[in-house]
This record gives sequence, structure tokens and C-alpha cells, in this order.
Amino acid sequence: MAWLLAMLMAMTACSDGVVYSNYEHTALAGWERNDTLPFSIRPLKESGTYALDLGLRTSAGYPFRRVTMIVEQKVMPGNVTRCDTVTCELTDDKGKVKGNGISNYQYVFHVSDRHYRKGDSLHISVRHDMKREILPGITDVGISLWAY
Repeated sequence: MAWLLAMLMAMTACSDGVVYSNYEHTALAGWERNDTLPFSIRPLKESGTYALDLGLRTSAGYPFRRVTMIVEQKVMPGNVTRCDTVTCELTDDKGKVKGNGISNYQYVFHVSDRHYRKGDSLHISVRHDMKREILPGITDVGISLWAY
């Protein structure tokens, strides 16, 4: 019974402050440069400062130390567009993976902290900004929005 109570407390603690969290899959053959992944966040219930995080899942077949991502936010109803470039370091200088996992790895990178008003909705698009046209080894890309 005690383990059940501990499990319930852990699950509620993990979701505290999470307004939105979703992952989208990329193509198995590789993620094309102009294949933009969309995320839509419904109107916010409260004004406040929110943290936006970018999640990545990679396979052992990802060939580079880092990946550069473009995260574009369109905030409605004000029609304000914000664009962030995030350089995601996936390995250290010695080639050791920084993510969690064994043959598939998960990473979370902070994008921004911004103030939004009650009723604002966000339409977020994510794409890679690498020289290679088709990027192998990135399996999923996610967005999380957290309330402070």
C-alpha cells in the first residue's frame, strides 16, 4: 500500500506545472530539412511566465555531436512570431553521450522563458538547420511548456 501511495505522489509531482507536452515522429529514412514538425497549444488558462523545452530522441545512428534546431512560435491572438535557434549538444568532447538511454537516447533542451497572457495560444514549428538535407538518427522531436 505504501508503494502505491509513493507511486501516486511521484506521478503528480512529475506533472506539476506542465501545460503541454507532446512528441512527433520523424521519417524512418531521415528527417528532411524542410519537413517542419507542428505543435499547437490551446489557449492558456492563466497569464504568467512559461518555460519552453525542446525534447529529442535519437538512435545510435545519429552521426554528429550536435544538432541545430529552429523553434518558431506564433502567438495568437496577437499574431506575434518569435524564433529561437537552439544548438543541442548530444555528446561531450570525448564522444560520451549526454542523453539518457542505452541505444536510443533522450534529451531535453531549454528554449526560452516568456510571459504569456490568459487566452494566448501557441503554434510552434520545429525544423533542423543542418547542412545535410536528410538527417538520419533523430526519431522524435517534442515540445513541453511549463508554468512557473
